[in-house]
Amino acid sequence: MLKRKQSSRVEAQPVTDFGPDESLSDNADILWINKPWVHSLLRICAIISVISVCMNTPKTFEHYPPLQYVTFALDTLLMFLYTAEMIAKMHIRGIVKGDSSYVKDRWCVFDGFMVFCLWVSLVLQVFEIAEIVDQMSPWGMLRIPRPLIMIRAFRIYFRFELPRTRITNILKRSGEQIWSVSIFLLFFLLLYGILGVQMFGTFTYHCVTDDTQPGNVTWNNLAIPDTHCSRELEEGYQCPPGFKCMDLEDLGLSRQELGYSGFNEIGTSIFTVYEAASQEGWVFLMYRAIDSFPRWRSYFYFITLIFFLAWLVKNVFIAVIIETFAEIRVQFQQMWGSRSSTTSTATTQMFHEDAAGGWQLVAVDVNKPQGRAPACLQKMMRSSVFHMFILSMVAVDVIVAASNYYKGENFKRQYDEFYLAEVAFTVLFDLEALLKIWCLGFTGYISSSLHKFELLLVIGTTLHIYPDLYHSQFTYFQVLRVVRLIKISPALEDFVYKIFGPGKKLGSLVVFTASLLIVMSAISLQMFCFVEELDRFTTFPRAFMSMFQILTQEGWVDVMDQTLNAVGHMWAPVVAIYFILYHLFATLILLSLFVAVILDNLELDEDLKKLKQLKQSEANADTKEKLPLRLRIFEKFPNRPQMVKISKLPSDFTVPKIRESFMKQFIDRQQQDTSCLLRRLPSASSSSCDHSKRSAIEENKYIDQKLRKSVFSIRARNLLEKETAINKILRACTRQRMLSGSFEGQPAKERSILSVQHHIRQERRSLRHGSNSQRISRGKSLETLTQDHSNTVRYRNAQREDSEIKMIQEKKEQAEMKRKVQEEELRENHPYFDKPLFIVGREHRFRNFCRVVVRARFNASKTDPVTGAVKNTKYHQLYDLLGLVTYLDWVMIIVTICSCISMMFESPFRRVMHAPTLQVSLIFLCWMPQNVPAKSGAQLLMVLRCLRPLRIFKLVPQMRKVVRELFSGFKEIFLVSILLLTLMLVFASFGVQLFAGKLAKCNDPHIISREDCHGIFRINVSVSKNLNLKLRPGEKKPGFWVPRVWANPRNFNFDNVGNAMLALFEVLSLKGWVEVRDVIIHRVGPIHGIYIHVFVFLGCMIGLTLFVGVVIANFNENKGTALLTVDQRRWEDLKSRLKIAQPLHLPPRPDNDGFRAKMYDITQHPFFKRTIAVLVLAQSVLLSVKWDAADPVTVPLATMSVVFTFIFVLEVTMKIIAMSPSGFWQSRRNRYDLLVTSLGVIWVILHFALLNAYTYMMGACVIVFRFFSICGKHVTLKMLLLTVVVSMYKSFFIIVGMFLLLLCYAFAGVVLFGTVKYGENINRHANFSSAGKAITVLFRIVTGEDWNKIMHDCMVQPPFCTPDNSTYWKTDCGNYAGALMYFCSFYVIIAYIMLNLLVAIIVENFSLFYSTEEDQLLSYNDLRHFQIIWNMVDDKREGVIPTFRVKFLLRLLRGRLEVDLDKDKLLFKHMCYEMERLHNGGDVTFHDVLSMLSYRSVDIRKSLQLEELLAREQLEYTIEEEVAKQTIRMWLKKCLKRIRAKQQQSCSIIHSLRESQQQELSRFLNPPSIETTQPSEDMNAVNQDNSAQPETSSQQQLLSPTLSDRSGYRQDSADAGKPQRKFGQWRLPSAPKPISHSVSSVNLPFGGRSTMKSVVCKMNPMSDAASCGSEVKKWWTRQLTVESDESGEDLLDI
Repeated sequence: MLKRKQSSRVEAQPVTDFGPDESLSDNADILWINKPWVHSLLRICAIISVISVCMNTPKTFEHYPPLQYVTFALDTLLMFLYTAEMIAKMHIRGIVKGDSSYVKDRWCVFDGFMVFCLWVSLVLQVFEIAEIVDQMSPWGMLRIPRPLIMIRAFRIYFRFELPRTRITNILKRSGEQIWSVSIFLLFFLLLYGILGVQMFGTFTYHCVTDDTQPGNVTWNNLAIPDTHCSRELEEGYQCPPGFKCMDLEDLGLSRQELGYSGFNEIGTSIFTVYEAASQEGWVFLMYRAIDSFPRWRSYFYFITLIFFLAWLVKNVFIAVIIETFAEIRVQFQQMWGSRSSTTSTATTQMFHEDAAGGWQLVAVDVNKPQGRAPACLQKMMRSSVFHMFILSMVAVDVIVAASNYYKGENFKRQYDEFYLAEVAFTVLFDLEALLKIWCLGFTGYISSSLHKFELLLVIGTTLHIYPDLYHSQFTYFQVLRVVRLIKISPALEDFVYKIFGPGKKLGSLVVFTASLLIVMSAISLQMFCFVEELDRFTTFPRAFMSMFQILTQEGWVDVMDQTLNAVGHMWAPVVAIYFILYHLFATLILLSLFVAVILDNLELDEDLKKLKQLKQSEANADTKEKLPLRLRIFEKFPNRPQMVKISKLPSDFTVPKIRESFMKQFIDRQQQDTSCLLRRLPSASSSSCDHSKRSAIEENKYIDQKLRKSVFSIRARNLLEKETAINKILRACTRQRMLSGSFEGQPAKERSILSVQHHIRQERRSLRHGSNSQRISRGKSLETLTQDHSNTVRYRNAQREDSEIKMIQEKKEQAEMKRKVQEEELRENHPYFDKPLFIVGREHRFRNFCRVVVRARFNASKTDPVTGAVKNTKYHQLYDLLGLVTYLDWVMIIVTICSCISMMFESPFRRVMHAPTLQVSLIFLCWMPQNVPAKSGAQLLMVLRCLRPLRIFKLVPQMRKVVRELFSGFKEIFLVSILLLTLMLVFASFGVQLFAGKLAKCNDPHIISREDCHGIFRINVSVSKNLNLKLRPGEKKPGFWVPRVWANPRNFNFDNVGNAMLALFEVLSLKGWVEVRDVIIHRVGPIHGIYIHVFVFLGCMIGLTLFVGVVIANFNENKGTALLTVDQRRWEDLKSRLKIAQPLHLPPRPDNDGFRAKMYDITQHPFFKRTIAVLVLAQSVLLSVKWDAADPVTVPLATMSVVFTFIFVLEVTMKIIAMSPSGFWQSRRNRYDLLVTSLGVIWVILHFALLNAYTYMMGACVIVFRFFSICGKHVTLKMLLLTVVVSMYKSFFIIVGMFLLLLCYAFAGVVLFGTVKYGENINRHANFSSAGKAITVLFRIVTGEDWNKIMHDCMVQPPFCTPDNSTYWKTDCGNYAGALMYFCSFYVIIAYIMLNLLVAIIVENFSLFYSTEEDQLLSYNDLRHFQIIWNMVDDKREGVIPTFRVKFLLRLLRGRLEVDLDKDKLLFKHMCYEMERLHNGGDVTFHDVLSMLSYRSVDIRKSLQLEELLAREQLEYTIEEEVAKQTIRMWLKKCLKRIRAKQQQSCSIIHSLRESQQQELSRFLNPPSIETTQPSEDMNAVNQDNSAQPETSSQQQLLSPTLSDRSGYRQDSADAGKPQRKFGQWRLPSAPKPISHSVSSVNLPFGGRSTMKSVVCKMNPMSDAASCGSEVKKWWTRQLTVESDESGEDLLDI
């Protein structure tokens, strides 16, 4: 019999098949169509079809003519196969008729379309072979759809173990989110496109020679390099002598020759903005704008564009993908593999029969010796010494391989020392593999994945040492040995497994990316292969390289510009849209998928998160117990308490305070043990209250006796009494909390909450008393007993979880108390403890004065003396900023800022030692060197002086938090850096062995051999990258004569590992890799281009996204969200979202005035709002061209804008009429509309009065301001704009920290590279001559724009520069080592870490607004509904309402927030009382009610964290008890009202009843065990008739009496009349206040049971009243039995 110990299979779920229905009916007459091998053959044919279409290009046939016939034969074969399949499916399914006919199946339609494309391609190829159609004709574009057949090869995997509806909903939600973010991106593109058109316009003014003639502009007429200029004299760049500023468009150049980038009109402007937002080529656009327009305009526009579009808006795509991926990761976990912890690769599992005859899985060690080797060798092979020796040999081999370098062409490389070392290491590792195979056996050896990798390396390296294969592609096997070193570090091994362990997700994504590249390359190949003068898409390899280049964003603008220029002006817009869509998908969605996968791999499981939360809470409790290190030092010194010398008798004055720690030295050891034993006695274990009281009394007596016999003072006795009393209180509180633990479960809909709570209490009692549970369980059926047992187990599990949480909380409290005791003991026993500088006393006046000065800060928060709530001030944000730090820190911040401002004016030509106004540095005040040599100690001090802005990090607490966030994830960042360095080392070693010395070439492209590389030649100069001028016949480009030199490329080489690592680091940043690829292909061979593409793919797709994922994960861990479960994270997002929510501030609809009501209905109608939004967009379209006073088109556009302005004036007027001026002013959106409309009216007046350029500028600004209002009219745009705004707000200090780092590097750059000569990228725009220019250069480097070229320009060394050893400001040389450390560190810190923090903040804030109706928490519709209801209740629009209005608000709620009074009446009471309790009956705010609803709408057991859960449960328990008391009072009030109604029949009877009641009350309240005070004469007022009060309505009877009700009870009277309990007895107050004759005139809390009994008994003289009194007595006794947690003696017999 097979018995499963653990189920290895999950419950089968319905499989959703999005793939084709390939299983046709079995009774079909065509049998071969259902064969599996046919399906596999057709999938292989799909791949062959893609290969065929990739070879079908004119250039490919030109190089390899036989391929034309090969592709024709393949296409013919494929055509017959797919046509036969199509005919067979049509025959079986039917063409049109039937539910599963051919044309009704989506995959069949797709297959038919592919067959049609294949027929078209085959016919077209026949015409091309017959030379009827030219191969370079555009008819080849008919093959464009053919690469889509690749989908047939992978659509079989479109099957998921999920319901179809769930998959559809996930895809729908993700599609909606991506579409919304695309609209948001389009909004910003349109905004900056309009701004670009109005701020800049055209970039057509260039500096040309004076003799330039219109229609005859050549390359020789332009400046070198081509320079833009300004026609205004006061702004922009002015041409030098001999040149003039001319408009090239007026000189006859076409649009195609001028280039497609610019801000001419809205279409071109949006195209240019997208290019700049991709951070590729944006800086050159900015330089062109600086030369043509005012400098401030260019800086403002482009810097804000990069910040918002490139850093904020585009990163929202990452947030969307991450949130969507996080939602579906649990669903697809089985398909991708689980994220389990690292397990040993040497273990497996197999079925084993146990003793009972069943079967179970047991672990089997595959490393168990199974070979024929002797035992000694097997023991040696399994020893750690052997493994460490092998790993050390691997490390030595890596070091030897990395030491290889290029020794020159004359050196024989075949049999050098590196080759011999490689042979030795290869033999050693071969012997290692043979030894393991001998010891483990071949089967046991290859069963381990690690051994398979080692065997692959052994085979590859053995082939590599063969002389003919040495320094070939087999070198990869040699350099891959470094991967084995990962086993050295367990942390690195675990991290690698966590990232790459579940390989299905990452592997599937890599396959998808490769397939996408192949398909898009084939489509682009067929689209552009016939275009002349375009060599990027002539063959498939070149097309693949171009599309891969666009994927990496390096030079993708050049690829697009070259294609646009080649296709012509007509097809340029279509081609631009094609490339932009591909770039958008590849760079935003595809790369975001890699980040999402890595984040998902770093994510912990839900159960593990909860476990880590408990462990972290325990660790925090342990750390709080320890004192800081600066205080623990005093524990190492002996105790030296200061003694007090008494000069008088003790009877003359009171005994001074004696140190507790001093008294503890004289405590008897036996007494300590006895007292500890007494304190540890469990008080909760007693079954009755008498036993606990007697034990407590005996304990007190014992302590008193011991204290009297001891030599202790009164101080010591009081201390022990306090400690004992506190321990008793703590034990009582712990017992009470344990007894009132929560029950995890949801009540059934058919059962009321009150019955559920009663059932829970009864169950707890049965679980506490085992005998009762056994007695109750008798006579029940087996099913009932099983259900009771499951409920008991569930309750005990919840109780155990509660006890763990409470133990952690108590542990924290005890640790805090212990820490305080330790600090107090140190303060008493060490005279120098807490004594500054060992001189100033603890309470010295000077120290108190310094303390006041240091701690003084601005505090404007005022609290309400009644409620204790903090009052909101008008300028609370400004006050919070002023109170951020102390006044002393503000002074130091201001001093630091002033110092930084003075350093901004320093430059190599205005130095601090020669400018007295800049001498604020202490070092240079003491030492003022006149000469500072380069690379000297003085220059180093000047560089260190540039770190002064970092002082602000220390002064501002939030800045210190930023530093902690950066360094807290240092371990993970370090591990990622090691992985990337390992990857770079592997490829660098391979590059050195293959490319060392092969990249050198003569700078004259016509010279091939080194012997011929001498003399001089003429080199052409690149004049401009933007203009597309063609050379005229006989014209030559500008150039000059240079000597021929045989040298490596300027910026990189692979002659040694150091240079190779530097080149690969630049490639890893995706800058300059295209140049490296082109050089390797041209100088080594095309096949070696695979090397750089593989490295870029691994570095870009995996390496860089690792940085993003690790930084986001560390940020979440620091924020406390990494260990949060899904429900907890949603709860935190909900709380943050509710803080942002505000009331609608929409006035109610006027009912009296008919005209106003009609206006209100019109303005609030959705059609009216959509019409206004369309009009706003229509007015914005008027800015599609620049408003220039000299352009005749501007006047009609401005006139139309005036018409729109009057329409918006009419809109505002209608809203003011409908809402009234005060109601209109309440909304901030209305205020903004009124402001913009007012500005529009002012503009209209000025426009018709002045009609100049300034009025046109003002009109454009008004339209742009109104364009922003479109966000408030669209829910999605508003949501995403809130994401960006909140991200900016939360990332303020990160941005400030980034700017401070940038400022430090800018100051250091001025010192190090301020005088470097101009080079390829160091020019008049980009240099370090001043701090301002250095900041702009560093901002450019942050975006990665040619940062490596700037670094190489700053590395210039002699003889290419002029050195000066006396002073650094007289040389124009750079600093090689300084530039390497400077630029690499800056790029890593800013681009890889700081910018990724912005991504983390955006991801965090996007989840705040990522809510739909499917979420368990409050959605947007719920929040919107609450805002509408609040708007109805809050008629004054103040944001606060009285407490009594909360009940009306709760009744009006519908949907998920609805409270059904028939079923949830008790919940309604709880919610009302919670609001009353919040501010002691005062007014409640919008967020108070919303917060209460949010707590009530979630499962606090799942959503709240430990501390918050304890506080919330305690609050709800208190509310339940108080509402229960109020319910009892309400019930008693109704009973008494019925009694009083009968008493009203006779006044004499009432009078007699009062007298008799007073007598019996006094007799009843004076039993032997009850002592009473003399009652007051006004006690008769308690029983006054209440007939004068009007009866409450039926609606009010449904509610419990509340603090805010006019007829509610008074807390002070209730407390005054409450009996007070002392030592088991009841005592009434001596002078109770007269109780008001209101609804709560009989206010009987739990403490006043005897009073209630006397009142009820004496007010029932008649028979009906007596029966009512007995009913009250029975019900009251039953309630006391249920509610009391004490023993039976505490219950008074009523």
